[in-house]
Amino acid sequence: MADNNDPTDKTPSMPPETLVIYNVPNAITMARFILSILIFVLLPLGMYWESMVLFIIAASTDWMDGYWARKYNQVTQVGRIFDPFVDKIIICGTFIYLAAEDASGILPWMAVVIVGREMLVTVLRSFIEQHGGDFSANMPGKLKMVFQCVAVAASMFALEWPGDGTPVSIWYGVTGITAWLQWTLIISVWLAVTSTVYSGTIYIFAAADMIQSQMKTDE
Repeated sequence: MADNNDPTDKTPSMPPETLVIYNVPNAITMARFILSILIFVLLPLGMYWESMVLFIIAASTDWMDGYWARKYNQVTQVGRIFDPFVDKIIICGTFIYLAAEDASGILPWMAVVIVGREMLVTVLRSFIEQHGGDFSANMPGKLKMVFQCVAVAASMFALEWPGDGTPVSIWYGVTGITAWLQWTLIISVWLAVTSTVYSGTIYIFAAADMIQSQMKTDE
């Protein structure tokens, strides 16, 4: 799932934006939005396996709309706004729903960190672009999204796993799952949280540097 609300992979050669609404990239984005709604319906019903399959489909097809838009010159203003919005809905909404599950391995404060970081980066990006600036793509932001997606999939898989009710001392709330799944869940969740904080910090410093540079230019 591309981190489209972070610094994007936008380049000077990107096709110009148009006002077209109905095209293939936007249709793909809409399909992902519908998948997110289905995930939010299925999770409270305890249908974790089905939710995981839909999440993997939504996450793995995220690159398609951007690739299609650039390749066939179908970049639109609607897509530029709607695509990152859907990305945030999927990842933030899923973390919130999983945090409400007792044995998901995702604690409420972790969901707060994920959502807070995404909101902050969205504001920073909007501010910088309003002042004529732009960010280049960076690897921490991309890795952050990968870790988040792995954490979500591992959490859903752990919820679906038939546990025996035995508490696991190394992780409060996770019960009766095998050791490899325990550690996969723990490591992936903490990688998601730490990479979220780390990449967010990078963007904060980058935004501060750009603001300072612009202030010096305006003097």
